[in-house]
Amino acid sequence: MTSRTLIKNLAALPDGPVSVAGWVETVRDQKKVQFIILRDESGAVQLVNPAVRELDPEGVSVGAAEALVLTEQISALSHGTFVTVTGELKHDERVKLGGLEVKIAALDVVTEALETPIAADSSLDKRMDWRFLDLRHPKQHLIFRIQTTFEHALRQYWIDNGFIEIHTPKLMASASESRAELFEVGYFDTTAYLAQSPQFFKQMAQPAGFGKVFEIGPAFRADPSFTSRHATEFTSIDAEISWVDSHEDVMRMHEELLVAAFTAVKERHGAEIAELFGIELEVPTTPFPRIPLAEAKQIVADHGYVVPRADADMDPEGERRISQYVRETYGHDFVFLTDYASSIRPFYHMRNADDPGLTNSYDLVYNGVEISTGAQREHRIDVLVAQATEKGLEPEELEFYLDFFRYGVPPHGGFGMGLARVLMLMLDEHSIRETTYLFRGPTRLLP
Repeated sequence: MTSRTLIKNLAALPDGPVSVAGWVETVRDQKKVQFIILRDESGAVQLVNPAVRELDPEGVSVGAAEALVLTEQISALSHGTFVTVTGELKHDERVKLGGLEVKIAALDVVTEALETPIAADSSLDKRMDWRFLDLRHPKQHLIFRIQTTFEHALRQYWIDNGFIEIHTPKLMASASESRAELFEVGYFDTTAYLAQSPQFFKQMAQPAGFGKVFEIGPAFRADPSFTSRHATEFTSIDAEISWVDSHEDVMRMHEELLVAAFTAVKERHGAEIAELFGIELEVPTTPFPRIPLAEAKQIVADHGYVVPRADADMDPEGERRISQYVRETYGHDFVFLTDYASSIRPFYHMRNADDPGLTNSYDLVYNGVEISTGAQREHRIDVLVAQATEKGLEPEELEFYLDFFRYGVPPHGGFGMGLARVLMLMLDEHSIRETTYLFRGPTRLLP
């Protein structure tokens, strides 16, 4: 490995020789002095070089020729060129960038960069075309450090609470929910489908005796949507737990999980989020507000908006409106909308014991956007078969799944949640393209 000091670690070092490496962000090429802003994966630092523009015709002093070469080399640097630098670190409170700078002794160009094809005002699609350059920006870089902290905190909560991590297959022999949004792929002499979710397989862990499981992994939806919150491939956060009495047990676990993750992000990145995103990240309090869907639709109707849907579901504008109501009424950014109609829920959601037209399920809405669906699952085989048939599914095609419930299974429930959506809303971004490392949509398969 190349011997170098990460820029973020320079502040802890005394004045003296150092070696750094990174991308040239800017060059200020003044007559008597040159400044370079150098950025690596951890931060940025100012480099300085006393400029030598010409040699003394009466005699070249020791080192003058080398100094002239270095000056000319710096003058020729382009944005994005990768260099390694050795020099003298000096702490100087007058320097705005971190209160330190490095006086250049030697500079080596590792790879030169062409003229950058994107700028700060480039369109989102243009930036996505050059995503590897777009990600160099400190704001974009921070998103994925936040993602790392967020996922680690989720896992820590789960591990501390006795969950088992599973990795489910993404190639399936049949649909997990419906064929409408499935990608078909050739699989030797038959057809396979890319998994919409790990739903069936995380449920399989319940009769297997795992008790509590989680997975963070890819999921696929053949959905030709071009909205700011849809993707054809996304990272799904899933959990499933045994021995639930209702979906309330799932909601309680879900909100505790998010509080743990938001706490970790705020503690580690709160100051940077405030600086780069202009947001004071808030850790939500528990319990999150809970509103039955029918009541939520009535609330938004009373405030002047009638959801214009033929089915019983909420629409995006309704989600925004109920979130605004919850924020004004409860001072909360999250709300569980509960008790969805069975007509708009999958066959494996348990029906309400007192009203079979409703399910023991919920959507979690955060800052006006749905980020998750959760439910208590139906674990009684006869009821499950009847509900699948009612939904127009062929039980014969679900035999491998239905077998899970023929050999003893505890009452259970869980949720699936979109990672990029949570990050988008957390950071007040306007598209999951910003919070997805490499976005995939109906018209994007590159880079």
